[in-house]
Amino acid sequence: MRILVTGLSGFTGCHLKNELEANGHSVVGLQSDLTDLQALKAEVKKIQPEAVAHLAGVAFVGHGDASAFYEVNLIGTRNLLEALAQNAPDVSSILLASSANIYGNRSEGILNEECVPDPVNDYAVSKLAMEHMANLWVGQLPVFIVRPFNYTGVGQDEKFLIPKIVSHFLQKKAVIELGNLDVWRDFGDVRSVSVAYRKLLEKCPVGETVNVCSGKTHTLKDIIKMCEEITSHKIEIQVNPKFVRENEVRILAGDKGHLEGLIGNHQAYNLKETLEWMLCEGR
Repeated sequence: MRILVTGLSGFTGCHLKNELEANGHSVVGLQSDLTDLQALKAEVKKIQPEAVAHLAGVAFVGHGDASAFYEVNLIGTRNLLEALAQNAPDVSSILLASSANIYGNRSEGILNEECVPDPVNDYAVSKLAMEHMANLWVGQLPVFIVRPFNYTGVGQDEKFLIPKIVSHFLQKKAVIELGNLDVWRDFGDVRSVSVAYRKLLEKCPVGETVNVCSGKTHTLKDIIKMCEEITSHKIEIQVNPKFVRENEVRILAGDKGHLEGLIGNHQAYNLKETLEWMLCEGR
């Protein structure tokens, strides 16, 4: 398939490109600004995509401009769907990347797609609004939604948690400041996410919402210990109150049952393999 990928130059886009091309697909990156509807229409008409992976958006929860979440994640996605509906008659599969952030911080345990959303920041609200908006297009376009849980890998910005930890070990720093140490989270690998996205694009479960996750949980203490084992470098952990979230749930992980029902066994990398990859590439 000729697949249009928005956000192709970003962290996930680069890895997804490799996965798609390795499996015989051709990949084209979107050049237009998502907020420019007319430019989008012209570019989509020129490319004539057979499938779309929409990854672009404002992703960092701590982004300073709240309005950007809505302008890009909501309105930008609507613009893209309008452009596709009017100018891409051969499109047969459209993946829209939402986020597990829409579940919020008050739903504890193993979360499946039936859990009630409870967003607690503008980023998550913009993604949930995007999901509701996208459902309006299901009758016109082959749209489905993915909700990725935390994932990491080579190339992720150091403002995210695991790249921050990896960077401290690569620089052999003596101290690292973190928040809550005893919360359990689902941390996936961008390579596994890319495989899941590719298989879902090929399957195209129209109208469905799918968690993309590893189904396994680790604490920050686990991650520090693994990094110490890989690098033989010890680091002191200091809890910084600025990084501690009030009422943070203890265990938060994804249920990958629906995902595996669609694409078969989702063999995720274990977290130590991911950390080894990141630490070795960073040397």
